[in-house]
Amino acid sequence: MRLFHILLLLVPLLSGCETVQKGVKSVTDALDFDKQREKSQETQLPTAESRLKAGISQYEDGNYAQAQRSLQSALASGLASRTDQAQAYKYLAFIYCVTDRAAQCRQEFNNAFSADPKFTLTAAEAGHPTWGPVYRSVARGR
Repeated sequence: MRLFHILLLLVPLLSGCETVQKGVKSVTDALDFDKQREKSQETQLPTAESRLKAGISQYEDGNYAQAQRSLQSALASGLASRTDQAQAYKYLAFIYCVTDRAAQCRQEFNNAFSADPKFTLTAAEAGHPTWGPVYRSVARGR
């Protein structure tokens, strides 16, 4: 107990010491549970929705291989919304069509319809010369 009292007396004397200040800050930060919670939230894995968003952005940038991985990861991570699921399948279909994989393109359009029966492409998307015919064929068959 006596050592504790001595330390209490020394702390104000050493408060100007930069090393002591850093040590005190690290101890107080460790005891700041709100700060610890914020830090752990910052290091959490990306959500399925953020992976979907990243995949769409990568697709739009022409990075099809990375977009495909992100979109598949979003689906595997459990996209909650059926609309989001259909969106991921749509972009996978686009990727497969533009990379000459028509059977996989067709399958992803089927997956999009299965995820969301109300799934449709915009007029511009449906009119695309590469994936438009595949989409229309799948839509007619449903």
